[in-house]
Amino acid sequence: MRSSVRKIGNSAGVILPKPFLASIGAEAGDPVDVTMEDDRIIIVAAPKKHPRDGWEEEARAMAEAGADGLVWPEFGNDFDDEEWDGEW
Repeated sequence: MRSSVRKIGNSAGVILPKPFLASIGAEAGDPVDVTMEDDRIIIVAAPKKHPRDGWEEEARAMAEAGADGLVWPEFGNDFDDEEWDGEW
């Protein structure tokens, strides 16, 4: 397939057919990783990551380091003290 390089602001872009995107598991708006190998441009769909990936490990590491204390312990929470009955 032949396409052309199009000006997009101060950059340039190439229109990719939907089947090309589907073949790498991407669709319009998805992030991609673009690299150069010799004289070729390589486009790979960026891994789809859940926003909270890694939180469990980070929380465990913080607890082990003793860095999981209250950030502002001097500021109370009136709701917890006066209104909350301990049930959801």
